[in-house]
Amino acid sequence: MSTNHDSDKHHRHSMRLQGYDYTREGAYFVTVGMRDRACLFGDISDGKMILNEAGMMAEKHWRDIPAHFPHIELDEFVVMPNHVHGIIVINCRGTACRAPTAERFGKPVAGSVPTIIRSFKSAVTKWMRQNTPVYNVWQRNYYEHIIRDDASLNLIRQYIMDNPSRWAEDEENPARELSSAREVRQDGSKYPVFDLPQELFNAV
Repeated sequence: MSTNHDSDKHHRHSMRLQGYDYTREGAYFVTVGMRDRACLFGDISDGKMILNEAGMMAEKHWRDIPAHFPHIELDEFVVMPNHVHGIIVINCRGTACRAPTAERFGKPVAGSVPTIIRSFKSAVTKWMRQNTPVYNVWQRNYYEHIIRDDASLNLIRQYIMDNPSRWAEDEENPARELSSAREVRQDGSKYPVFDLPQELFNAV
């Protein structure tokens, strides 16, 4: 008997940490990837990221996040050929902090991490559709890690800064054969592989 089960639809809610308040003060390491790992934002040359026009617009829209969300501060970030790594910091000083509210699929919470990333992705997609032949820009959803201490923060900052120089080894580099050891989520999507302690990336 057919149940018309749509695995993508039924697992879309599972990417975030269930019950976590994503408006809570703190630092979050976010990775947003391109659909099919397409390299739309430029190239790596001599260990440095060379942004094309689309990449420059992606960087602009990332830098503009605090203009749209005044409680957000940007930390280290990098626009890579087919993904963006960044640390965003929620800072409630001078604003009314919300009561804890769980983010649910289809019901965005104002000022939450998912809402911020959704806004960034939408802004870049709009520009791409108006200025390039590319219609589908991003992979569905994104990856994040809740940064819980200064040691983790500094480790992740260094990882982001080193990312362009390590492009040849990057799992997101289409020129590099994907490792069979790459972890797979329950819904079939794949975790990005980071050269960081794996305990940093559980419960996401």
